[in-house]
Amino acid sequence: MKDKLEFKISWTLSFIPMLIFFAICMIVFVIFKVFDMHVLAAGGFIGLIIGSMFVKDFENFNKFWNSVVDGVSSRTSIEVVVILFIIGIFSQLMKSTNVSGGFLWLSEKIGMKGGIFVAFSFLSCCILSTATGSSIGTLFAAFPIFYESGVSLGANPMFLAGALMGGCIFGDNLAPISDTTIASSNTQTFKHNRMPADVTGVVGSRLKYSLVAGSITLVLFALLGGRDGGINEASEILVDPKPLLMLIPVVILIIVAIKTSNIYASVSTGIILGTIVGLSTGLITLEDVFHVKDGTIVGFIPDGVANMMGTVTLVISVFGIMGVLQNSGALDKLVNSIYESKLGETVRGTELAIGIGIVLTTLLFGGVTSASILTFGPIANKLGEKADIHPYRRANLLDGFAHGIPHNIPFLSVFVFIGSALSGLPPSTVAKGSIYTLMLFLVFLIAVLTGWGLKYEGPNGEELDKPLNNK
Repeated sequence: MKDKLEFKISWTLSFIPMLIFFAICMIVFVIFKVFDMHVLAAGGFIGLIIGSMFVKDFENFNKFWNSVVDGVSSRTSIEVVVILFIIGIFSQLMKSTNVSGGFLWLSEKIGMKGGIFVAFSFLSCCILSTATGSSIGTLFAAFPIFYESGVSLGANPMFLAGALMGGCIFGDNLAPISDTTIASSNTQTFKHNRMPADVTGVVGSRLKYSLVAGSITLVLFALLGGRDGGINEASEILVDPKPLLMLIPVVILIIVAIKTSNIYASVSTGIILGTIVGLSTGLITLEDVFHVKDGTIVGFIPDGVANMMGTVTLVISVFGIMGVLQNSGALDKLVNSIYESKLGETVRGTELAIGIGIVLTTLLFGGVTSASILTFGPIANKLGEKADIHPYRRANLLDGFAHGIPHNIPFLSVFVFIGSALSGLPPSTVAKGSIYTLMLFLVFLIAVLTGWGLKYEGPNGEELDKPLNNK
């Protein structure tokens, strides 16, 4: 067994890298209002460098950096990185084919206006973000297309902005190719073989929560999304029904994921079939796939990999920090303190502790859910294991609460900042219009309080209605 990593005064100094990481996140988002994964990753490495100065002696200095390497080289870390690169290619393929334009064409043909257009915009973004697995990417693509035309068609600006933001978050929470779905799944492990929870199983068990929250939201947007006053002539925006054909590879991807329970097989199928559909319909050309331009290789394949580099560097820095917390014993102490508290006396209390913990962590990270889930995920894993809560349930609590109420806080969510910048509305207005995130929070809170959807882990990882061993 490895000797424990020791610090000069107390084991609590092992939290210095994490605290510096939090502080840099707050400064970047709240003061500078900048969203850049590379900057967040740099904040993590700065925290590690400063934290290494507080170890007990030079021997522990070596242990510190070995702990960082242990965290980065863990199976969970490597698997997340590999999956992100593959998913980045598929996500970029979907963006290249202008699927958003297909949905706008559909809305114009049906003649949607006011609240109905707001509801349709929410539904469209739900489908787009689920197809691409990219909340931020969908956000930047959706606002220029839906917002201007929606306001012209009598949509309430506050609810329209909230609908676009909520739809993007819907897919980030549910999509099997979303970085947060992967992070929440891979940080929760089975007891019997220490393997991470499979993405397909997690998504299948998560679907009911998302559909309930999404359905309520859809109705509320339809009822509340219109506004008083005349309807202006809609702006001329390039629309085309052809991109809707790209939903074919998305459906096949989902079917393969369900049949095989293998994210690599499903995404690889999606990339190959999506490329064939895109080329055969003229939505993309061979140059869009891969070509050299001004001495640089561009196309959805290299761009997809490049676009994930920021997230990958963030993953590396966060897992490095978690390695320090793990080898110093800080993670175990933190988990034990929560588990031995009143919250840890019951399964419901443990689930509430997981919910509260991920909400606070997400707020500290300025609403960057991938970072907060990677950070708090190992803690939730240990807490949930002690209470025999199934890994699927733990992953759902993590992702659900992270995508909930934190995005209704005006000045602590990157999604609100981006929505404000793209719409021209104040952050407080965008946050008020975000009905989906509030509904998602309430759905998961009710699920915890009532036990709806609660499953326990069996000896071979199966889902049980009752625990084998009561605490």
